[in-house]
Amino acid sequence: MSRRSWVRPLIAMGLVAVTAVVSACGTSGPGETSGGALKIWALEDPVLNKIEQKSIDSFKAGGGDASLETFGNDPYKQRLRVAIGSPQAPDLFFNWGGGNLKEYVDAGKVADLTSVLDENKAAKEKFIPSVLDGAKLDGKNYGVPMRGMQPVLLFFNKKVFTEAGAQPPKTWDELLTLVDTFKAKGITPIALAGTQAWTELMWAEYVLDRFAGHEVFKTIRDKGPEGWKDPAVVGAMTKLKELIDRGGFGNAFASVGYDAGGASTILAQGKAAMHLMGSWEYTNQLDQSPDFVKNGDLGWIEFPSIPGGKGDPSNLVGNVSNFYSATADSKNLDAAKKFVTTTLHEDSYIEALIEAGDVPPVVGAEEKLKKSAHPDYASDIYKMVLDSKNFQLSWDQDLPADKATFMLTQLQEFFLGTVSPQQFVDAVAAR
Repeated sequence: MSRRSWVRPLIAMGLVAVTAVVSACGTSGPGETSGGALKIWALEDPVLNKIEQKSIDSFKAGGGDASLETFGNDPYKQRLRVAIGSPQAPDLFFNWGGGNLKEYVDAGKVADLTSVLDENKAAKEKFIPSVLDGAKLDGKNYGVPMRGMQPVLLFFNKKVFTEAGAQPPKTWDELLTLVDTFKAKGITPIALAGTQAWTELMWAEYVLDRFAGHEVFKTIRDKGPEGWKDPAVVGAMTKLKELIDRGGFGNAFASVGYDAGGASTILAQGKAAMHLMGSWEYTNQLDQSPDFVKNGDLGWIEFPSIPGGKGDPSNLVGNVSNFYSATADSKNLDAAKKFVTTTLHEDSYIEALIEAGDVPPVVGAEEKLKKSAHPDYASDIYKMVLDSKNFQLSWDQDLPADKATFMLTQLQEFFLGTVSPQQFVDAVAAR
């Protein structure tokens, strides 16, 4: 598992712009459509771009024609914003689904793929429903999954739990009890990289989901202030404050980072018992603390349920997948529709994703995942997603960039105790 396809908004990560990279240019040929070769834009990734190019080669072998251009994160977003709706727009473009896609859908720049998916049931039914829904807006499909899935899991140190005579938490109440257990032993209950607000966001996402159900955030995304003002949001944030005030994250989380030597290392060294993080944590631990993983001391479970909560315990948050969407004014729209319903679920493409370390967004991949470099872990993640009723895209990617930035700033203040649950909600609702 890797974190390469988990590309968070630059505002949330504090990254700087990188230079655009253009790769793999196609040529016209006998399969050319009326608008020329299908122009596909994607985010730069040396490994996955090779796989994406193979899907294009497969499309060409079937009589189509296409070319792939890839870009660094920030240049890509800017390039797409300028080009979409113009003659320079791609026919298919990479995106994160959710609110990231919504602004283009609302502007009428994205083609509705619902009918072509309904007509190609074999293709539609190949994708895991909760993942396919990641690019569904107002009941319509505007994208098709094209990369792996990366849900957020609760990782834990098995050795620390064994020595404490404890079991991983299945409920919120059990989690709170474990806070007391590990504090009494001088162990930080939960490692948290508080210098980066997106790590704190994972807690807010799951607590709201488990407490109020996934529909509440969808209302926030679609209706803004009206959604934030739902009393359930304050209720969920009050639950989270209970965990913070109880000492769940210790006293030094505000100075802990996520990179080498940070939260992951604290977990591996047994200085913390748990760590909520994206599924790429497994590879990070292999890189930073290989013996911790190889000795079988790294465990992982779904986020605990909240007794009396409205959210389904199977629900996930994280990076649902990445998607290809078609531009509404594309002269190659028919070819674009054919591409997304024929190449993205074929065996060779799925096998290549697995070989690259991804967990594919399709049903029926159980046997193929046995060939993964880490089959047990990959299979566990796959089963979690397969069983999930809803898979929520991380809020900072599902909201407009300016609102996400402000929300993350307020969330850090909330974790530091300088704003209350009500003050947090009032601030983000007024934005």
